[in-house]
Amino acid sequence: MADNLTENGAPPPTPEQEVRRLYEEAETRVARAAERVVSRDSFGELLAMVTENTVALTRIGNEAMDLVLRNLRLAGRQDINRLTRALGRTEDKLEQVLQEVEELRAEVASSSNGTSRSRASGGSRSGGSRSSGSRSTRRSSSS
Repeated sequence: MADNLTENGAPPPTPEQEVRRLYEEAETRVARAAERVVSRDSFGELLAMVTENTVALTRIGNEAMDLVLRNLRLAGRQDINRLTRALGRTEDKLEQVLQEVEELRAEVASSSNGTSRSRASGGSRSGGSRSSGSRSTRRSSSS
């Protein structure tokens, strides 16, 4: 039993306790070493250079992929962006045309109601010519 006691009379550590102590000691040493490395100016410079190189490599890769797609005659990112902008402009123009058509329909409906009333009451055709004049004015102002 005297063989199982340490010099100060305490029982020897179990293997689990010994592993835990070694792990904590190694963790402490690694943390100190990492703090020394990170605290130097050279680490910041190295980090900046790595970041610049990563960005440059990413840009080169994207340009190479665009070139491959262009040579294969497939739609690339730039082509899709250009088509998206053109589609947006076309949709805006179509919306304007639709609004003009709706306004003209409303004008035609109101002028046909007005002319049928004026004809029924025996009025002249000046109401009809006024609406066509306003229509041509509207067209010239929208273009």
